[in-house]
Amino acid sequence: MAKRSNGKGSDRTTTEDGVQNTGGDRGKGPGRERTRRELLRKSTAGGSGATGVKTYVLDTNVLLHNPNALFVFQENTVVIPFAVLEELDNFKGENNDLGRNARQCIRHLDKLRESGHLTKGVAWAEVYPSSGETGVVRIDTAPLERPAPLRIESPDNRIISVAYALKERGERPVFVSKDINARIKADALGIDAEDFENQKVDADRLYTGYVALSAPADIIDELYRERMLPIKKLEGVATIDEDSDAFAFADPDEKDDDPSWKDRLASNQFVILKATEDETHTGLGRRLADTEHIVPVSAPRKPVFGIMARNVQQTMALDLLLDDDIKLITLLGTAGTGKTLLALAAGMTKVFQEERYERLLVARPIMPMGRDIGYLPGDKDEKLFAWMQPIFDNLEYLLSTRGSHMQLPESFSADMRIKKLIADGRLVLEPLTYIRGRSIPHQFMIVDEAQNLTPHEVKTIISRVGEGTRLILTGDIMQIDNPYLDASSNGLSYAVERMKGVGVVGHITLAKSERSDLASLATEKL
Repeated sequence: MAKRSNGKGSDRTTTEDGVQNTGGDRGKGPGRERTRRELLRKSTAGGSGATGVKTYVLDTNVLLHNPNALFVFQENTVVIPFAVLEELDNFKGENNDLGRNARQCIRHLDKLRESGHLTKGVAWAEVYPSSGETGVVRIDTAPLERPAPLRIESPDNRIISVAYALKERGERPVFVSKDINARIKADALGIDAEDFENQKVDADRLYTGYVALSAPADIIDELYRERMLPIKKLEGVATIDEDSDAFAFADPDEKDDDPSWKDRLASNQFVILKATEDETHTGLGRRLADTEHIVPVSAPRKPVFGIMARNVQQTMALDLLLDDDIKLITLLGTAGTGKTLLALAAGMTKVFQEERYERLLVARPIMPMGRDIGYLPGDKDEKLFAWMQPIFDNLEYLLSTRGSHMQLPESFSADMRIKKLIADGRLVLEPLTYIRGRSIPHQFMIVDEAQNLTPHEVKTIISRVGEGTRLILTGDIMQIDNPYLDASSNGLSYAVERMKGVGVVGHITLAKSERSDLASLATEKL
C-alpha cells in the first residue's frame, strides 16, 4: 500500500528546507572520520537491519520539487538512480524553477563528490555540517536485471528497477516519489512506496483564522463597551461552540485539552462570541497581534471602494486588509467567495484614496487550466492581458461608475481608467516570472492564484517584500493546476500553516460563495 514520507528516518528530520546550517567545522578530524566510516558501514549492512537504517530511493520529481530533499533523511541512506542524473541533466537548461532546482541538486551532488566516491556513498555531514547524526548519499550505477513488468524502456521503470534490485538483495528500500502512478507501480512489485511530505501540511485540518465560542452576555457587552477585552476574562466562562471545528485553533490538538485561552488563540485570530443566554446576542473580536487582548471588529461603515462585506468571513477579511500593521495576509476560499475582489478593493483604497503606498502591484503565476493555447502574439503587455483577464474583470467592476470614487471624468470607461492607472505607474500587473531578484518597497502587493506555487516559490515571493510593503496571498487550494502540487503540498497551504501565530500575519478562510446564486449552487452541487 502506498504511504507518505515526511523525510523522517528514526523520527528525526532537518529543517523544512533541508540543510540550513552550513557553517561549522568542515575539517576531517578523527571523530568525523569515524562517523563517516560508521555511516558507510551501516549503509552497506542492509536497509532495515538491526541498526534501523533505512534506504530511500528518490525519484527525479522529488529533487525537482525540493533539491534539499537529499538531506532530510537523517541517519539513513539516500540512493539516487543513475537515470535520475540523466533526467536532471535534461531539466537543468530550463529557465524556470524546475531548471533552477535541477541545477541546485547537481551542485549539491558535485559538492558531495569532492568528499568521496558517490557510487560508494558519501556522508553528507562532511560537506553540510548539521546538528545530530546524518546520513549517506549514494548514486546507483549497478547493472540491473529488470522484472518483466519493468522491461519497457522508460525513465520511471529504470528508477523503480533500482529499488526492486535492492529489495531482491534482501533490503527493505523505500521508493519516494511525487508521481502517484510511479508509486502504484512500485507498490505492485512489493516495494514500499511513499510520497515526499517534508513540506506538506494537513489540508483537512488547516487553520481557518477564526473560532466560535459561547460566553456570558456580559463578556460580549464588555468587549464593545470597553473596546477591548482581556483574554483572561474568557477563562472559566467561555466554551467552544458546537459549530467550531478543531482546525479553528492554532494547534488543533489542543481542543480536547484545557490550556488557557491565551495559549489557544493565535495572534490576529478572530473570535465569534455567542451569548449562552441568547444565541442571537453575538459579538466579533480579534486578538490584537501578540497582545493579550481582544478588540471588537465591526464591518466598515462606508463601502471599501464600493464593496461591502456580505458575510462574517468577509468582515474578518476586510478587517485584516485595512489594518496596515498586518504585513502578510493569506485568504483561502472556493470560487466566488470574494477573496480576490476584497483584496483588490482594499488595495485600491489604500493606494488610490488614502495614498499610503506608492502603487498597487498585482501578480499571478502563469499556469493554464486544461490544455495550454501555445504561444501568444504581441509584446509582453499584450501576452500578459490573456493571463491577467480575471484581474481585469475585477478591476473593471471596481472602477465602474457605480463602484468608483476616483476623481476622474464620468465619461471615462472602466477600461480607460485602468489604462490611465497603468500609464501613471500606480497600478502594475505582471506575472511572477520576473519576481526573482527584485526588492519591492512601499507597495500593496497581491499575488492571486497562489495555490499554484510551490513552498519555495512562496518563500521567494515573501523574501522580496521590502520596507513598507504589504503582501496578500489569495487562492483556492481545491483548484490547483500545477501537476506536482495538491491541497497539502502547495505553497499557500504551507504559508498558512507555517506563518500562523505571527504578530504581523493574518489569515481567513472564506466559506460562502457570494458571486451569484448560480455560482453558489455550482460550488455546492458540482
